[in-house]
Amino acid sequence: MVKCGSVQRIRKSLPWFFFGFYFSVKMGSCAYGGCAHFSRSILLVLVFCLCSLVSPSRAARLSVSRQKLEVQKHLNRLNKPAVKSIESPDGDIIDCVHMSHQPAFDHPYLKDHKIQMRPGYHPEGRVFDDNKVSTKSKERTNSITQSWHVNGKCPEGTIPIRRTKKDDVLRASSVKRYGKKKHRAIPQPRSADPDLVNESGHQHAIAYVEGDKYYGAKATINVWEPKIQQPNEFSLSQLWILGGSFGQDLNSIEAGWQVSPDLYGDNNTRLFTYWTSDAYQATGCYNLLCSGFIQINSEIAMGASISPVSGYRNSQYDISILVWKDPKEGHWWMQFGNDYVLGYWPSFLFSYLADSASMIEWGGEVVNSQPDGLHTSTQMGSGRFPEEGFGKSSYFRNVQVVDASNNLKAPKGIGTFTEQSNCYDVQTGNNGDWGHYFYYGGPGRNENCP
Repeated sequence: MVKCGSVQRIRKSLPWFFFGFYFSVKMGSCAYGGCAHFSRSILLVLVFCLCSLVSPSRAARLSVSRQKLEVQKHLNRLNKPAVKSIESPDGDIIDCVHMSHQPAFDHPYLKDHKIQMRPGYHPEGRVFDDNKVSTKSKERTNSITQSWHVNGKCPEGTIPIRRTKKDDVLRASSVKRYGKKKHRAIPQPRSADPDLVNESGHQHAIAYVEGDKYYGAKATINVWEPKIQQPNEFSLSQLWILGGSFGQDLNSIEAGWQVSPDLYGDNNTRLFTYWTSDAYQATGCYNLLCSGFIQINSEIAMGASISPVSGYRNSQYDISILVWKDPKEGHWWMQFGNDYVLGYWPSFLFSYLADSASMIEWGGEVVNSQPDGLHTSTQMGSGRFPEEGFGKSSYFRNVQVVDASNNLKAPKGIGTFTEQSNCYDVQTGNNGDWGHYFYYGGPGRNENCP
């Protein structure tokens, strides 16, 4: 209990306004014989108020401490115990995680899920020989792999997962938004209103089909390493499987390659996937950065670097991606190349896509943050316009859709869309070796795209 005679000592350690308040309360309490009952809590309250004034950085330190704790908890959720770890030449660490311990099974609906080790059905139809791009030798392409393969492989029964580092999470706007795209990132071909071109900060050069029910899509995508102007920008080339409206309920499954310094901390070209069932608001993520996609393959890591990449007037490299809906179980499966069935998105993740897709898109996307008030110089594809052709401009070839009979077919009524064709453009074509194809991309800022 604090004695009345202790006032002088308190006075020396408290500012005058705290002392005045303390003295009046204390003396009033003593005058009425309540000195012995004066609670120590009054003093503690005053000292707490004083600390908040004399230590303004304390709140900031507490905030940093809370953030560190939040980041570490998130890392613990994402980075599952590894059976084996492999260091990639590009600095990544690939953890070989037991298949049943992958992030997908953090989802409450997947607690008792039995992993489907192979699709019930595979799409039928014309299969293009990915090693024979053209009868012209100058248009032959080469095989591609992932950088980490040179240092080892994951055992059977495990899947390779790129380890998330603390800096990866800290680059995000928040822990909650880590691994997520921003809202309104989908190219909407019917909304080329000049006033809305950069409303979302995203620009596209795509080919698309709509007006039917689609059960999958395929394409072989030329792989480059586009230059990114700002760390918060990215450049990607992908296919979109879309269902619903372009409002709040959009369903999307996406796969392709991307360069994203913000997400990965470097400028490497990487294989990626994405999904959302509510237009990028709360659901979905890149790769395996949330529960959703169930991986079954032990050889290909989502988010890992792919190499080599194509060079201007040099060797060309491409990857083949197929996404389709298994008519038996209803899940959406993904295949990489001719040999790697990677896994599936369970049908319950989606509303519209639980049935079918209403639109398919293929092409490129960049973020234009308009640095210094000018258009970004972030490249799309190879950074060259479509008219330059093979070896210079980037392409999609063997573009196909999966129909209701689970057959791969050429798309009917294919259209194109770009917000600003003087920045990034797209041109389609068709021939015997490449089927439906298109060249796309551009340099971004140039004399016609200020």
